[in-house]
Amino acid sequence: MLKVDTLNQYYGGSHILRDVSFDVPMGKVTTLLGRNGVGKTTLLKTLMGLVPAKTGTITFGEGSAATDIARAPSYARVKAGIGYVPQGREIFPRLTVEENLQMGLATCPASAKIPDRIFEMFPVLLKMMRRRGGDLSGGQQQQLAIGRALAMGPKLLILDEPTEGIQPSIIKDIERAIRLLAGTGEMAILLVEQYYDFAESLADHYLLMERGEIIMRGRGEDMPAHGVKDALSV
Repeated sequence: MLKVDTLNQYYGGSHILRDVSFDVPMGKVTTLLGRNGVGKTTLLKTLMGLVPAKTGTITFGEGSAATDIARAPSYARVKAGIGYVPQGREIFPRLTVEENLQMGLATCPASAKIPDRIFEMFPVLLKMMRRRGGDLSGGQQQQLAIGRALAMGPKLLILDEPTEGIQPSIIKDIERAIRLLAGTGEMAILLVEQYYDFAESLADHYLLMERGEIIMRGRGEDMPAHGVKDALSV
């Protein structure tokens, strides 16, 4: 569903992403791990068109419908079917839960409604539809951010550190939701994480980034044997 090939990104004279290449297959969870400052969030912003790629290709879609979106604006990438849950959630604090979710329908027909499966995965959102987003706890805001990204039925869901600052009980809810979404086979999932146990529990494939490069990759089940946890702590 997503193929990244020799992607490079610079900030001023600093080379941030260095020939980054990887695939995110349909119906699978691909986890990207790395410590702070290695380029993970820059990579996601480049994938979403928030910062321009210097060189390389970002191919999105399946088969003959796949196209290079490396130069496409952000709104075109979302319209093509990419849902993004940014680090820090970035919900609209003065809008209600319902209004935040409706923002996720911006690329859908006017008659589109909030999908029921969002409330099946995160029942608390249904109970708090009239409450302002800023009044929710951090974990509830994270569920809202994921729900907003799911509202338009993405083919690729990108999550940037969804467990950051979240209480353990809601981490479990998010883990179940991601596993359920991957199990449907309806979307590809790219999960960026620092929390090793969470990433390992969900990963079909893993990528480990260091200094803007992918230094290790493989099947999720091989993460312990490959010493990924130790590599993260070095």
